[in-house]
Amino acid sequence: MSLNLDARQRAMLQEMGVRVWWPRAEAPVPVTSADPSPEPASARGATVVAPVQTPARVAAPVAQAAVTATRPAVPAPEPGATAEGGPVDGMDWAQLAQAVQACTACGLCEGRKAPVFVSDPAPAQADWLVVGEPPDEQEERAGSPFVGEAGQLLDNMLRAVQCRRDGQGRGGARLTHVVKCRPAAVRPPQAEELARCAVFLRREIALTRPRVILAMGRFAAISLLGEAYPEVLRMPLGQLRGRAFRVDGLPIIVTYPPVKLLRAPMEKANVWADLCLARSLVLDGT
Repeated sequence: MSLNLDARQRAMLQEMGVRVWWPRAEAPVPVTSADPSPEPASARGATVVAPVQTPARVAAPVAQAAVTATRPAVPAPEPGATAEGGPVDGMDWAQLAQAVQACTACGLCEGRKAPVFVSDPAPAQADWLVVGEPPDEQEERAGSPFVGEAGQLLDNMLRAVQCRRDGQGRGGARLTHVVKCRPAAVRPPQAEELARCAVFLRREIALTRPRVILAMGRFAAISLLGEAYPEVLRMPLGQLRGRAFRVDGLPIIVTYPPVKLLRAPMEKANVWADLCLARSLVLDGT
C-alpha cells in the first residue's frame, strides 16, 4: 500500500533530503509482471520470499519477507527477577520508572548521572514503539531519548508518516532506549547487560501494546531479535533492514538510527522506506 502525503509532508521529506518519486496523475504507469519494482504484498495477496534491493527513490512502502518466530521478542528475565517495588512484569508506568531509577543490576549504572527513561502519568496505547541505541551524553543530560539534531530529524520523519512522539493510538510513538544508562566510561553494552535491561524493555512493550516496533540500530536489533534469531548477531545492520521480522506476531523493523543519517545522509532514502514499511503494517493491522 502507499502513503498519500500532502504538500506539507512532501516538503518535510524534501527538507530531510529524501527524494521521493511521485507518478504523474495524468499518465499513471501500471505495474506489470515485467516491472522490476517491488509490488506491495497487500496488493497482490502474496508474501515476498526474499528481500529486494531498496530503490534509490522511494514511491511506496517496500514490502519485504516477513520472518516469523514464536520466542519472546526480548530475552526473558531470570526466574524471580525483581526490581524496586516487586516483579517487573507486574509494574505500571510509575513503578517501572522507579525501578529503572533504582536499578543497579549491571555495570552500566556505574558512574551514571541519571537513567534515561520517560514515564507517562496517564499512559495511553501507542501503535509505534521506537527503540534506540544506548543513550549519549546529550540524552543523559536531557533525561529523554532522541534529543538534539538527531531527535529533530527523527521527529520530522515520524511526522512524515503521520506519527509523533508521545502521541497515542495509530498516530502515537513511544521512544525509548535499548538500555537506560550511559556509563561514565563510554563503551558498548555487553550481552549480559543487554539481557538485564531487556526486562524493562519487555515491560515497556507490554504497557505500550504497539502494532510495530522500530529497532533503530544494531544493539536494539540484537536485544529484540537476538534470542529468536541467533544469526542476527553475525549480520551487519544493512542486511537486517528492509524486511519485517515477526516475534509472537509482533512485527519488528530494523533500520539505521538518526545519528547515522547525520553522518551518512545517503541512507535517508533507505530509512524512509523502512518507515513506510512500518506504517503499512500499522495501517493493515498485520
